[in-house]
Amino acid sequence: MTFHTLNELIAEGVRGRYILVRSDLNVPLDGSTVTDDGRIKASLPVLGKLTDAGARVLVTAHLGRPKGAPDDKYSLKPAADRLAELASFPVSLAEDTVGQSAKELASSLQDGQVLVLENVRFDARETSKDDAERGAFADELVALTGDNGAFVDDAFGAVHRKHASVYDVATRLPSYQGDLVHTEVEVLRKLTADTQRPYVVVLGGSKVSDKLAVIDNLIGKADTILVGGGMLFTFLAAEGHRVAGSLLEEDQIPVVQDYLKRAADAGTEFVVPTDVVVAAKFAADADHETVSADAIESSSFGAQGIGLDIGPDSAKAFAERIGAAKTVFWNGPMGVFEFEAFSGGTRAIAQALTETDAFTVVGGGDSAAAVRTLGFADDQFGHISTGGGASLEYLEGKELPGLSVLDR
Repeated sequence: MTFHTLNELIAEGVRGRYILVRSDLNVPLDGSTVTDDGRIKASLPVLGKLTDAGARVLVTAHLGRPKGAPDDKYSLKPAADRLAELASFPVSLAEDTVGQSAKELASSLQDGQVLVLENVRFDARETSKDDAERGAFADELVALTGDNGAFVDDAFGAVHRKHASVYDVATRLPSYQGDLVHTEVEVLRKLTADTQRPYVVVLGGSKVSDKLAVIDNLIGKADTILVGGGMLFTFLAAEGHRVAGSLLEEDQIPVVQDYLKRAADAGTEFVVPTDVVVAAKFAADADHETVSADAIESSSFGAQGIGLDIGPDSAKAFAERIGAAKTVFWNGPMGVFEFEAFSGGTRAIAQALTETDAFTVVGGGDSAAAVRTLGFADDQFGHISTGGGASLEYLEGKELPGLSVLDR
């Protein structure tokens, strides 16, 4: 696919024009405090380019999953306030999305200023399955841009959604690919075409069911798939091991068994942990010990034991695989990294990625949050994706509506 880019738009001239930008401000909050401003910082370059060029920028974004109506706990105010703190340009926030506040503030916006519209998901039409309803909402967003507006999609984390602020506005305005979207697409192309080998994929997270399609598509493409997180216990069960009280999706055991067989035939190696950190309960201060992955029920906690991290031997083996790779994609933590006692596996993966010469991609919000929580800096990795579900769907081979509509 080929796209019109942000640089092309700026070259055309944006001074005095209203530019509607779909940004990703879906950040984690503790009450009204932003706990990880990575996505806000990532949105700054595009907004800065446009304001430096004299554009009047209207930002749409979502936060959380409100039920199609205003809800204070999902307000974009904390994100907009943090954006204003970090930005070199003026930032204001409308009290609504397309209502009186948005219209009045948009009409008074000056060159080089940014207006953040309130959470687009406060309007049920944003996520409607009905094309006409979404279209009507898109029309109201587009109306805020006047007679010479344009649209820039800079929220890769939303391009897999056929939502009004992502898909429908792009059919109504001249549309351009933001730098974040452009970078994400280029990175993901390196993971799906002309990939440098050995190609190692590290998959974690809680449920194997969340990764089924991407695993299916990676068989025969990746050389090695390293399995950690809660999903590892379904793999252990598929190999015939008992996993005590650990997270287990019994209905997925036959699926995983089929994957293991197909992978062996296709030249993809699944590497499942050989040791596991087992705890008495799910708690930061829980008693715990490391046991062989085939002897989880033999731990001190018996059938009640819960596996909460990969063990040190597995972490070392995983790190060695990463060190020998040319391309590495990591999606999902290896354990409950929020608890220090169970963060070792995730820390080991992150450390290995910082030490390799391979092309490395950290994908998914949980993985990005993990590396920051554990004290790593974004620039220690080749690329930290803002895509989350969009990255996975791209790797699954699915069409992403927000990208398809930008295709020229």
